[in-house]
Amino acid sequence: MNGRAGFPRPRGVVLDTDGVLLASAAVHAAAWKAAFDACLVEWTPGERSGKPFDADVEYRRFVDGKSRYDGARAFLTARGISLPPGEPGDPSGCDTVRAVAALKEQEFQDALRRKPVIPFEDAGRALTALRSLGVPCAAVSASRHARALLTTAGLDRLLTVVVDGEDIARLGLAGKPDPALFLHAAGLLATRPKDCAAVEDALAGVSAARAGRFGLVVGLDRTLDRHHTAALREQGADMVVADLAELLEAVWGVRP
Repeated sequence: MNGRAGFPRPRGVVLDTDGVLLASAAVHAAAWKAAFDACLVEWTPGERSGKPFDADVEYRRFVDGKSRYDGARAFLTARGISLPPGEPGDPSGCDTVRAVAALKEQEFQDALRRKPVIPFEDAGRALTALRSLGVPCAAVSASRHARALLTTAGLDRLLTVVVDGEDIARLGLAGKPDPALFLHAAGLLATRPKDCAAVEDALAGVSAARAGRFGLVVGLDRTLDRHHTAALREQGADMVVADLAELLEAVWGVRP
């Protein structure tokens, strides 16, 4: 049976956490900027490599949705900066890719101590509506903090499954844009990818859902001027919405 938007009505939904359910993407972006900018002044900068990190464009293009290590490596590669990979236990700093990733983690935890992350206003209503419709939902994230943050926000009780960075490390799942995380979550929901919707605000996440052959790939653009919409469509989103209420109305015909 098709939903109102003409797409098959999903039997399950996999939602990204940061930027979709929780207002934490901006906190991650700020932490990356603090870490990268601190290191950029230490490295020998060229005209291209030394400019400050763009917490909007570069965050979305290189690090959003990825593991800390993959995000740091992608940004450094884009800037033409070569660092040794380092070891998992490297302390925060600027000497290795893992040290830069650890510095970002330190900045993020400092930010959480200053101000807790809150859920988006539409998240609880949308998850409640989907539960009433009998549609199981999974939250996924590359972040090791996601499960704890979802619990603190009170959203965990509305979710059937949570798969975060701790699970990725334990199970050895490849990070986005590889579809492994989404496929694992869909499996835990006992739904086939073609019968499942994936909701993402990150380009890497949209690519992952498309590679996983999800039946409905939804891009979420919460920016005021919708300037991320075109990029989400280009990456493979079937539809792009401004919030989760718009998605439920378009596909299930309900307004939470």
